[in-house]
Amino acid sequence: MTNPNSLLKQMKAAAIQQFGNLGTWARAAGVPKETLSRLKSQSSCDLRTLTALAAAAGYVVTVVPFQSKEAGAFPETLTRELESQLLDLAASGDTDPASWKRNSSPFFMGGLAVLLAGARGFDREKYLRLAESLHPGVTSPEAFGQWLRATPVRAARFLPMARKRKSIA
Repeated sequence: MTNPNSLLKQMKAAAIQQFGNLGTWARAAGVPKETLSRLKSQSSCDLRTLTALAAAAGYVVTVVPFQSKEAGAFPETLTRELESQLLDLAASGDTDPASWKRNSSPFFMGGLAVLLAGARGFDREKYLRLAESLHPGVTSPEAFGQWLRATPVRAARFLPMARKRKSIA
Protein backbone atom coordinates (compact mmCIF):
# COMPACT_ATOMS: atom_id res chain seq x y z
CA MET A 1 0.00 0.00 0.00
CA THR A 2 1.33 3.42 -0.96
CA ASN A 3 1.09 6.29 1.51
CA PRO A 4 0.16 9.84 0.44
CA ASN A 5 3.72 11.08 0.86
CA SER A 6 5.12 8.69 -1.75
CA LEU A 7 2.34 9.64 -4.19
CA LEU A 8 2.96 13.33 -3.56
CA LYS A 9 6.68 12.84 -4.24
CA GLN A 10 5.81 11.33 -7.61
CA MET A 11 3.68 14.36 -8.52
CA LYS A 12 5.80 17.09 -6.89
CA ALA A 13 8.27 17.68 -9.75
CA ALA A 14 5.48 18.15 -12.29
CA ALA A 15 3.58 20.40 -9.89
CA ILE A 16 6.64 22.59 -9.19
CA GLN A 17 7.38 22.87 -12.91
CA GLN A 18 3.79 23.84 -13.64
CA PHE A 19 3.06 26.08 -10.63
CA GLY A 20 6.46 27.21 -9.38
CA ASN A 21 5.83 26.28 -5.74
CA LEU A 22 3.75 24.01 -3.52
CA GLY A 23 1.44 26.77 -2.30
CA THR A 24 0.30 27.59 -5.82
CA TRP A 25 -0.20 23.88 -6.53
CA ALA A 26 -2.37 23.54 -3.43
CA ARG A 27 -4.45 26.61 -4.41
CA ALA A 28 -4.89 25.28 -7.97
CA ALA A 29 -6.20 22.03 -6.50
CA GLY A 30 -8.52 23.86 -4.11
CA VAL A 31 -6.64 22.47 -1.11
CA PRO A 32 -5.32 24.57 1.78
CA LYS A 33 -1.52 24.84 1.72
CA GLU A 34 -1.45 23.50 5.30
CA THR A 35 -3.26 20.35 4.20
CA LEU A 36 -0.62 19.69 1.56
CA SER A 37 2.08 20.26 4.16
CA ARG A 38 0.42 17.86 6.65
CA LEU A 39 0.06 15.12 4.04
CA LYS A 40 3.84 14.71 4.00
CA SER A 41 3.74 13.06 7.41
CA GLN A 42 0.37 11.28 7.33
CA SER A 43 -0.22 7.64 6.50
CA SER A 44 -3.58 8.28 4.82
CA CYS A 45 -5.58 11.04 3.21
CA ASP A 46 -8.98 11.83 1.77
CA LEU A 47 -9.41 10.51 -1.79
CA ARG A 48 -10.98 13.81 -2.87
CA THR A 49 -7.85 15.69 -1.74
CA LEU A 50 -5.51 13.26 -3.47
CA THR A 51 -7.42 13.33 -6.77
CA ALA A 52 -7.60 17.14 -6.72
CA LEU A 53 -3.84 17.44 -6.20
CA ALA A 54 -3.21 14.81 -8.87
CA ALA A 55 -5.47 16.51 -11.42
CA ALA A 56 -3.87 19.90 -10.82
CA ALA A 57 -0.40 18.38 -11.38
CA GLY A 58 -1.50 16.59 -14.54
CA TYR A 59 -1.86 13.14 -12.99
CA VAL A 60 -4.81 10.82 -12.59
CA VAL A 61 -5.51 8.48 -9.69
CA THR A 62 -6.53 5.04 -10.92
CA VAL A 63 -7.59 1.79 -9.33
CA VAL A 64 -6.24 -1.38 -10.90
CA PRO A 65 -7.09 -4.96 -10.05
CA PHE A 66 -4.57 -6.78 -7.91
CA GLN A 67 -3.05 -9.72 -9.75
CA SER A 68 -1.46 -12.79 -8.26
CA LYS A 69 -0.24 -16.21 -9.27
CA GLU A 70 -3.41 -17.72 -7.84
CA ALA A 71 -5.53 -15.63 -10.20
CA GLY A 72 -3.81 -17.19 -13.23
CA ALA A 73 -1.90 -14.02 -13.99
CA PHE A 74 1.34 -15.88 -14.70
CA PRO A 75 2.25 -19.04 -16.59
CA GLU A 76 2.67 -21.93 -14.15
CA THR A 77 6.20 -22.41 -15.45
CA LEU A 78 8.33 -20.59 -17.95
CA THR A 79 9.17 -23.44 -20.29
CA ARG A 80 11.96 -23.10 -22.85
CA GLU A 81 9.28 -23.15 -25.54
CA LEU A 82 7.32 -20.27 -23.98
CA GLU A 83 10.53 -18.36 -23.29
CA SER A 84 11.53 -18.77 -26.94
CA GLN A 85 8.11 -17.52 -28.10
CA LEU A 86 8.40 -14.48 -25.82
CA LEU A 87 11.93 -13.77 -27.06
CA ASP A 88 10.75 -14.01 -30.68
CA LEU A 89 7.92 -11.61 -29.93
CA ALA A 90 10.27 -9.15 -28.23
CA ALA A 91 12.77 -9.36 -31.08
CA SER A 92 10.09 -8.86 -33.73
CA GLY A 93 9.31 -5.31 -32.60
CA ASP A 94 5.59 -6.16 -32.91
CA THR A 95 3.62 -4.11 -30.40
CA ASP A 96 0.14 -5.13 -31.53
CA PRO A 97 -1.76 -5.99 -28.33
CA ALA A 98 -3.59 -8.86 -30.07
CA SER A 99 -0.26 -10.55 -30.84
CA TRP A 100 0.85 -10.21 -27.24
CA LYS A 101 -2.44 -11.45 -25.75
CA ARG A 102 -2.08 -14.74 -27.62
CA ASN A 103 0.91 -15.70 -25.46
CA SER A 104 -0.39 -15.33 -21.89
CA SER A 105 -2.54 -13.22 -19.55
CA PRO A 106 -2.78 -9.46 -20.13
CA PHE A 107 -1.11 -8.77 -16.75
CA PHE A 108 1.86 -11.05 -17.46
CA MET A 109 2.33 -9.71 -20.98
CA GLY A 110 1.85 -6.11 -19.84
CA GLY A 111 4.58 -6.58 -17.24
CA LEU A 112 6.86 -8.06 -19.88
CA ALA A 113 6.25 -4.99 -22.06
CA VAL A 114 7.18 -2.73 -19.11
CA LEU A 115 10.35 -4.77 -18.63
CA LEU A 116 11.27 -4.26 -22.29
CA ALA A 117 10.41 -0.55 -22.08
CA GLY A 118 13.19 -0.16 -19.54
CA ALA A 119 15.74 -2.10 -21.57
CA ARG A 120 18.40 -0.69 -23.86
CA GLY A 121 17.50 -1.19 -27.52
CA PHE A 122 13.72 -1.17 -27.08
CA ASP A 123 11.44 1.81 -27.77
CA ARG A 124 10.40 2.93 -24.29
CA GLU A 125 7.26 4.86 -25.25
CA LYS A 126 6.02 2.19 -27.65
CA TYR A 127 6.34 -0.58 -25.05
CA LEU A 128 4.80 1.52 -22.26
CA ARG A 129 1.78 2.22 -24.48
CA LEU A 130 1.55 -1.49 -25.25
CA ALA A 131 1.75 -2.37 -21.56
CA GLU A 132 -1.06 0.03 -20.66
CA SER A 133 -3.25 -1.28 -23.49
CA LEU A 134 -2.71 -4.86 -22.27
CA HIS A 135 -3.34 -4.16 -18.58
CA PRO A 136 -4.15 -0.58 -17.52
CA GLY A 137 -2.05 0.39 -14.51
CA VAL A 138 0.74 -2.16 -14.98
CA THR A 139 3.23 0.65 -15.57
CA SER A 140 2.68 2.00 -12.05
CA PRO A 141 5.57 1.26 -9.69
CA GLU A 142 3.28 -0.74 -7.39
CA ALA A 143 1.80 -2.96 -10.11
CA PHE A 144 5.12 -3.51 -11.86
CA GLY A 145 6.73 -4.27 -8.50
CA GLN A 146 4.08 -6.95 -7.94
CA TRP A 147 4.82 -8.31 -11.40
CA LEU A 148 8.56 -8.41 -10.70
CA ARG A 149 8.05 -10.25 -7.39
CA ALA A 150 5.85 -12.94 -8.94
CA THR A 151 7.01 -13.39 -12.53
CA PRO A 152 8.89 -16.49 -13.64
CA VAL A 153 10.84 -14.29 -16.10
CA ARG A 154 14.30 -13.42 -14.83
CA ALA A 155 15.28 -10.06 -16.31
CA ALA A 156 19.03 -10.71 -16.00
CA ARG A 157 18.62 -13.73 -18.27
CA PHE A 158 15.77 -12.60 -20.53
CA LEU A 159 16.90 -9.11 -21.54
CA PRO A 160 20.35 -10.03 -22.90
CA MET A 161 18.77 -12.87 -24.89
CA ALA A 162 16.05 -10.51 -26.22
CA ARG A 163 18.65 -7.92 -27.29
CA LYS A 164 20.74 -10.59 -29.00
CA ARG A 165 17.72 -12.06 -30.81
CA LYS A 166 16.65 -8.56 -31.85
CA SER A 167 20.06 -7.84 -33.37
CA ILE A 168 19.92 -11.11 -35.32
CA ALA A 169 16.34 -10.59 -36.58
